[in-house]
Amino acid sequence: MSYLKINNIRKKFGKIEVLKDINLEIEKGEFICFLGPSGCGKTTLLRIIAGLEKCDSGTVYLGDKNITNASPSQRNLSMVFQSYALFPNMTVYQNIEYGLKNKMSSKEKRAQKIKEVLGLVGLLHIKDKYPDEMSGGQQQRVSLARALAMEPNILLLDEPLSALDAKVREKLRFEIKELQKKIGITTIMVTHDQEEALTMGDKIIVMNGGEIVQNDTPEVIYNKPKDIFVADFIGKINFITKENGEVISIRPEQILYSINSKENYVLAKIEDIEFRGAFYRVTLKYGKEKIILDIISKDIEKVKNQSELYISLN
Repeated sequence: MSYLKINNIRKKFGKIEVLKDINLEIEKGEFICFLGPSGCGKTTLLRIIAGLEKCDSGTVYLGDKNITNASPSQRNLSMVFQSYALFPNMTVYQNIEYGLKNKMSSKEKRAQKIKEVLGLVGLLHIKDKYPDEMSGGQQQRVSLARALAMEPNILLLDEPLSALDAKVREKLRFEIKELQKKIGITTIMVTHDQEEALTMGDKIIVMNGGEIVQNDTPEVIYNKPKDIFVADFIGKINFITKENGEVISIRPEQILYSINSKENYVLAKIEDIEFRGAFYRVTLKYGKEKIILDIISKDIEKVKNQSELYISLN
């Protein structure tokens, strides 16, 4: 039996249907990413799972228990928000202890649990600091520790990294995934960042217009997108019309190229070469088509002096 089962969930705000017959099963210990553009319904679905929003119809099961109408406190789920949501007048220790007081009457047990979760996120040394004395990354780690201290059945993350700068975001992304694997907690994260979803999720639920468009592993979603929306939303992709009228899709890094003529290769004009750090993005013109080709930096020199390239569209 699936750990979390969502059946036929529908939700309207006024006349706008934001969730349309959502069906989803999540296994215990999985890291799931809800991915999609703004307004696709991913945060509303997360809030319905958390009990912060009521669905118009459908059911939510946690194991064999129907929690559709259960209050948030009855669900034993913890949520981490992008805004950290820490009490500014409380220390790290006090912020974590605040939620534990109703769960653990023993002060010694609370102290033990706080020490444990702060150890997990590597912040035991700043337990007496206040939020305004910490960086954004540290504050989000405290939010995560506070959520884990409640020993939830499921950890819910609502765009937890979006307020952080790129370097901190990348570091924390790795830390959250490693922590999730270490303790084996079922985790659902909402994000609009494709790279986050690809690197963190065991599975990605791609949403658009209130519907689940594709539910699969990151590898399958990237390499075998179900439709044009998924292909275009996850990473960069070319849609190319061949001479026979067939439309193909191909990622920029998957295009084979040569500076010399080859069998079954077509000639394309180089319009632009853009430096992207680890690779160069080359814009090509083939007939009326614009094609994006990515070339790793160490291979670019032989291309820079060319005005044309031969590429394979097979």
